[in-house]
Amino acid sequence: MNQLNPFLVGGEWGFVTIIILVWSLFWKGCSLWIATKKDQKWWFVALLILNTVGILEIVYIFFIAKKKWSDIQEIFSKPKSQAPQNNQ
Repeated sequence: MNQLNPFLVGGEWGFVTIIILVWSLFWKGCSLWIATKKDQKWWFVALLILNTVGILEIVYIFFIAKKKWSDIQEIFSKPKSQAPQNNQ
């Protein structure tokens, strides 16, 4: 039975599958976040449904949404807390 589906077996193929999964989830998460922030519903649906192992997501982020790598890093950084203002 393991011969029919080598991606479910441990070892080399299991490692490759995990790497592809992490890669794909990272880019999908970033692209969905950006599509939501830009209120692009059709892109959000397309990116959510289509699984292209990160290719469509990377094209969307860098060529359609015109984002830079620093913009991607901002998604994962802590928001800067604003100092409370005293309006007296």
